[in-house]
Formats: sequence, C-alpha cells, structure tokens
Amino acid sequence: MRVITGSARGRRLKEPGGLDIRPTTDNVKESVFNILQFDIEGRRVLDLFAGTGQLGIECLSRGAREVVFIDRSREAVKLIRENLRLCGFSAPVLQQDALDYLRACAPFDLIFVDPPYDAGLYAPVLETIYSVDLLSDGGIILCESRCETALPELPAPYRRRREYRYGRIRLSLYSKECRP
Repeated sequence: MRVITGSARGRRLKEPGGLDIRPTTDNVKESVFNILQFDIEGRRVLDLFAGTGQLGIECLSRGAREVVFIDRSREAVKLIRENLRLCGFSAPVLQQDALDYLRACAPFDLIFVDPPYDAGLYAPVLETIYSVDLLSDGGIILCESRCETALPELPAPYRRRREYRYGRIRLSLYSKECRP
C-alpha cells in the first residue's frame, strides 16, 4: 500500500495486522483518485471509517487543505497516526462513532464513506449527512460498497451522480448542487 502521487508519492503505508480493517484495494484507490483528481486541492476532506487512513493521506499528498480522520477502532486510530507520521503530515485523528461525529461537525467539501460492509451504516450515514447538511455547495460524497448493497437516494440539493463498478466493489458518487 503506497501513496500514489503528490508530495508523499511512493511512501509505503503500514497495513493492518488482522482482518478487522479492510483497506481499499490499490486498483479501487487508483480509480477513486482518477474520478476525484480535480476535486481535492484546497478542499476540506472527511475520511469517515478511515481504517488505515490511506484515502485521506492521498488527499493530503495531493494538496487538500485539511483532512479529518474518524474511526471507532483504537487499532485503526493508532495505524492512521503512524501512517501520517511516515508521510510527514499532521491531521486530526479521532476515535469516535461516525454518526456522533457527523451530528456535531462543520461542513466538508469531500466525504469518504467506507464503513464495514455488513454494518448497515450506509443509509444512516448518508441520511445524517443530508439532514445536518454537511456538504459544502458543489461538495462530493464518495461511497465504497459491495455491488449488491442498496444505497439510498437523497433529496435535493443532494443527488447521486454516478456509479462505477470494479469487480464486486461499487463506488457511488453523490454531490450537492450549488445554490444560486
């Protein structure tokens, strides 16, 4: 697992020892950043269910203004902090329940949603993001899920823009329309 590009390009990240943390595969990660390549620099990013922190670290490497990492697992938080140190970055890393954090945070430009696949968290997380209105105008939510997982539609000004499939993985891109 390496940082693809930017200021930390080529840095090897530490990987989890057990199966409790499921890192995004290199193929899917590369696709994520091909999709988002022009939507990162100068943005405020939330890496929700951050695991190893690789998505948020990739954003920092590509010029994100700020990345906040959230994970409930003590092991994940420790791993994220170590990976940030290895890349020379500093960022808030919080051991906290995702839904509790979403109910009390400020808006973001880009939110990664990649919970444990079978935890049933996609709908509650997306509905909380909508109800609290956590995306800035023009902001993006990127969800990684199994292909067969049904993700909810969100009311305007939020909408699901596109879906991408990579084997058994689906990336779903939501956005918030800019208000006039």
